[in-house]
Amino acid sequence: MDETDVMPRGDLTVRIPAMPADANANGDIFGGWVMSQMDLAAGIRAAERARGRVATIAVNALTFKKPVKIGDTLCVYSSIEKVGRTSITLAIEAWTKARASNERTKVTEGTFVMVAIDENGRPVAIAAETLAE
Repeated sequence: MDETDVMPRGDLTVRIPAMPADANANGDIFGGWVMSQMDLAAGIRAAERARGRVATIAVNALTFKKPVKIGDTLCVYSSIEKVGRTSITLAIEAWTKARASNERTKVTEGTFVMVAIDENGRPVAIAAETLAE
């Protein structure tokens, strides 16, 4: 474990319990379900920053570190790494909180790239941040 595995980085964006329907026969939650929750968190945070619609254009360097078990609460944290003209790059971390304790464990991390889009699905420029934000 390195220092990035001690405390979550970013804002808590999604919290959801891992349910039996999301698991394999061994009780491990499917990686695709975890990735889906991370994508939701990236979309929420990017849409807030873009002040509008966004779509996922890339998922880079997704790393699964530990399994998620049925009954764990999956907590997904997001932080904006870079804002381009039409895209937003986010660091996304997924942590679990065990149901029987308050122990938190980093289970997955990755970089998601979202693009701001208009009502026709075409890329649009992202407004600059102001001090009032």
